[in-house]
Amino acid sequence: MPDTGTEPQSDLEFPILKGENRGNWIRLRTLILLRWGAITGQLSALIVASEIYGLQLEYGLCFFVVGLSVLGNIVASFIFPENKRLTEAENLFMVLFDLLQLGLLLYLTGGLHNPFSVLIVGPVTVSAAALTARSTIFVGSAAIIVVTLLAEFHLPLRTASGQVLQVAELFLFGNWLAIVIAVIFLGIYSRWIVTEMHSMSDALQATQLALAREQKLTDLGGVVAAAAHELGTPLATIKLTSSELIEDLSDRPEQQEDARLINEQADRCRDIMRSMGRAGKDDLMLRSAPLSTVIEEAAEPHRSRGKQIHFTHGDLTEMPPAIVRRPELIHGLRNLVQNAVDFANNAVWVQSSWDASRITIRIMDDGEGFSPTMLGRIGDPFVRRRRMPAEGMARPEYEGMGLGLFIAKTLLERTGAELSFTNRSGEGRSGAIVVVTWPRDRIDAQSPANALPLGKNQPFN
Repeated sequence: MPDTGTEPQSDLEFPILKGENRGNWIRLRTLILLRWGAITGQLSALIVASEIYGLQLEYGLCFFVVGLSVLGNIVASFIFPENKRLTEAENLFMVLFDLLQLGLLLYLTGGLHNPFSVLIVGPVTVSAAALTARSTIFVGSAAIIVVTLLAEFHLPLRTASGQVLQVAELFLFGNWLAIVIAVIFLGIYSRWIVTEMHSMSDALQATQLALAREQKLTDLGGVVAAAAHELGTPLATIKLTSSELIEDLSDRPEQQEDARLINEQADRCRDIMRSMGRAGKDDLMLRSAPLSTVIEEAAEPHRSRGKQIHFTHGDLTEMPPAIVRRPELIHGLRNLVQNAVDFANNAVWVQSSWDASRITIRIMDDGEGFSPTMLGRIGDPFVRRRRMPAEGMARPEYEGMGLGLFIAKTLLERTGAELSFTNRSGEGRSGAIVVVTWPRDRIDAQSPANALPLGKNQPFN
């Protein structure tokens, strides 16, 4: 168990939409509305500069540049539907258009001498939040090139008296440096935050899908168990009646053969229902089960993977407590056992203990243990640890990214559990230890808060 977790193979066969591929989730209408806001601000600034401050600018060219954005918005609004989703390339084109339009407008209004030049970082921030890293780097580089050109090439900013408004060379260089640093810093900062949010969103989506799958399997098991229970009496009646017919029809071989066939098919139905019933136990009477049963049920899929799984359940002199069989609890424990089996050398130990206030499950293996550098990050989604070349052969058949442990941790914490991850030490032992602890009243089936309904089995909604 030396890695930070594994991605459960069977539980993640759902299509997860990665955050890094969500550029085409942005609606065209959203960018059009943002552009209308920018157009309103640009027109307002030009009107104030002309009517209040009387600045001498190339207003005709300025309004022409703003008009390009107006025209682009109008054309896009009429050609494309409101729910149009932009591709990565289309999003990049939209952001570059806004960047170049703003750069051209700044060229006509004093370049970096214009205090509004700081707005050049806006398209970079949008790119970092909406596009891929490659597109963000491209837009950021374009912004730095535009700012650098504006520092040297621009039309002067003149007052009503004809005086040129400009800042000192030192401040001009400071403005250029500040904007370049802002482009780099805000781009990296926005990208970092958005990437973190996307990773968490992807992991939570995978968690919900895994829980939904576990719930469906539990519900299916309940249907099978209920069917087996309800069909038990009629099958027994058919069995008894057919046996009596076999005896009564001893003088009629053909009819006796039919009775034997009915008897055999009743046995076959019984065997089929028994084998199907093993897949699930979610009957009303089985919504709770002893702690040891739930643990062994969670570990069942991994008992035939070539590693020994040893179970120890508290004091053998007393019965284990009955707990609620919640899908998230079973799936979370199953992921932890899977992780232990993946990285164990030979054996995994699953121990349970309880007292009047707490229920504890301890999962240990004899592998290399968690990486000391990753212990503090266990439970984060999509965590990767660099391995030395010599470690390459020790990897399991698929690459662990922490998603399995994230799902387990999220689902178990939803049931009120606290998880701790450590390594075994002393007496030449190695391996990882995961301890899961619940307040007893959170999962104990005897707790009033977990009172389970009794009565006639009801169909699933």
